[in-house]
Amino acid sequence: MENTTGPRTGLRESKKLRTRSQLAATALELFLERGFDAVSVADVAAAAEVSKPTLFRYFQSKEDLVLDRFADHQDEAARVVRDRPAGRTPVRAVHEHFLAALAERDPITGLCDHPNVLAFQGLLYSTASLETRLAHYTAREVELLAEVLEAESVPPFSARLAALHLVTVRHELGRENWRRLSAGQSADEAYPAAVAEADHAFAMLADGLDRTLGPLIPS
Repeated sequence: MENTTGPRTGLRESKKLRTRSQLAATALELFLERGFDAVSVADVAAAAEVSKPTLFRYFQSKEDLVLDRFADHQDEAARVVRDRPAGRTPVRAVHEHFLAALAERDPITGLCDHPNVLAFQGLLYSTASLETRLAHYTAREVELLAEVLEAESVPPFSARLAALHLVTVRHELGRENWRRLSAGQSADEAYPAAVAEADHAFAMLADGLDRTLGPLIPS
């Protein structure tokens, strides 16, 4: 008898991903149209034609309907540091990766003036509960990066402090770039200042972290 477990499992997973994507897209459309606080989970479920229990099987909270896309980036800093070339410091690796993302106008840098991205970021930064929930994703990002540093023989406390600084700088640079765009600048107009601030911010980190971590990390 032919074993169809693999294909069937693949189809089920694809269906789950489509449903998850549909729920998130429906929710974001409603939130942008009416405001986050004016839309209930029941409203989202009804618009997506699913039950509330079904929705909560995919998303733990109303905030996660917006923020779940950040989960795709939680391991980014950890991956960049883990896979960096020999002899390159963690700060330099994250710095170079951020500059490359700026050049590509990656939305995660805040330097993307696509209307949908600006609308999403405006919703995020103007909604207190979303910013509070974002801390959950940030904490996981710090945890993953700290694990990579600990694997390179950095003591746990130093690894966590270093990870916290690197992740915070990335987030704050993104927020500052969004402020520029929300004030009316285009991504191209804001790009030189965004690069200069990224260079400044990571240089500040390098002064302390490279001196502290350098002797602890094998070349």
